[in-house]
Amino acid sequence: MLPLLALSLQFGALQSAAIHRAALPRHKVARWIRHALASDAEITVRIVDAEEGHGLNRDYRKKDYATNVLTFDYTQQPVVCADLVLCAPVVAQEALAQGKTLQAHYAHLIVHGTLHAQGWDHAQDGEATAMEQRETEILLRLGFGAPY
Repeated sequence: MLPLLALSLQFGALQSAAIHRAALPRHKVARWIRHALASDAEITVRIVDAEEGHGLNRDYRKKDYATNVLTFDYTQQPVVCADLVLCAPVVAQEALAQGKTLQAHYAHLIVHGTLHAQGWDHAQDGEATAMEQRETEILLRLGFGAPY
């Protein structure tokens, strides 16, 4: 049985918002997250523009650019509590460059962020390999291709 999930799906002020909303039906986002969870969770997924994504990455990671996904993990036990912030223009650009659908790339990044929220990391080579393998297993089970 999959873990329980309390999901808040938010969209910031976006150009081409309809394209991103269409790629992210709430029931699919919930399914992607639940398949990546090991325990019950309360997760907010927020889709933002480049300005908001850049500001968050600069303020919290000291990186002066917008990145594809940021994970703000608050607790892991007894319930995973986290915010996943995805930068719509970066995700769209990467999907195009990688020859993926927008939905497939969002699914990958949401699974990736959900794993981070549970303590998975990719700072070291061994950790990166393990995390990539886990992401691939989840995405294949969800019907997507291998992301790497």
